Amino acid sequence: METNLFAFALGMPEVILILAVVLILFGAKKLPELARGMGKGIKEFKHATREIQDDIDEALNDDPPPPRKKAPGEKSEHWTDKTVDKDSGSEG
Repeated sequence: METNLFAFALGMPEVILILAVVLILFGAKKLPELARGMGKGIKEFKHATREIQDDIDEALNDDPPPPRKKAPGEKSEHWTDKTVDKDSGSEG
């Protein structure tokens, strides 16, 4: 039974072939530079996703601000503050 290394069901011979082609195309001197660049890119991506997740978690955990108190005689325009008088059927 062959061990799969990737979700695309690539076995060890395929991975070795891909690495050999990359080595031939880029050369031995360029590989460490490419690996460093890829590592930095992955690190930045993880940092960005962690930052976005933290922002989402913070937004979900924040308590909503308390409602503003109305001054005496101030009329509200919010639909939840309008009441219906059951006797007359008109809004009050």
